[in-house]
Amino acid sequence: QEAWDCIWEELIVNGKGLKTVYDRPGFNEDDYNFSEEMLSEMVTELDRLIDKYGGSEWSGKATANRVVELLVEHRALIQVELNEVVSGVRKLRDNDFLGAKERQRRKELKAEENERNGVVDAVPEQKDHSGFFQAMERVLEKMRRGKLRQQSEKNVATESI
Repeated sequence: QEAWDCIWEELIVNGKGLKTVYDRPGFNEDDYNFSEEMLSEMVTELDRLIDKYGGSEWSGKATANRVVELLVEHRALIQVELNEVVSGVRKLRDNDFLGAKERQRRKELKAEENERNGVVDAVPEQKDHSGFFQAMERVLEKMRRGKLRQQSEKNVATESI
């Protein structure tokens, strides 16, 4: 226990460890929120990890048990935040981390408001860049296949020697 206390003192209290998001000037965790969609995804992923590392094949490992404890605690905090967003206690702003559904909902509300106020085309259509990224993914996949083919040919040549 003394060693952990010393490590904590040096790394956290004295700030000699790696820099984290908490070391950023002006960082305040309350400055941003996540949308319902994003928080739900977080809970789903935490559930998956808890199920995986809480399973029988990991139950004998102290590290896995500790990870599960931490994940359960974190899931509870995320669930509280999710409940606050769903109930309206926690209000989302445009500069928060909004999922695609929330951004679309806000865009539609803004368009309806503009229509009621007689504002024309105040929300310009965003250009769809998905084709670019799909093409890039195809190029990367082709490159990966080429590397695998070269490696395979190299292995075959080495084996035949």
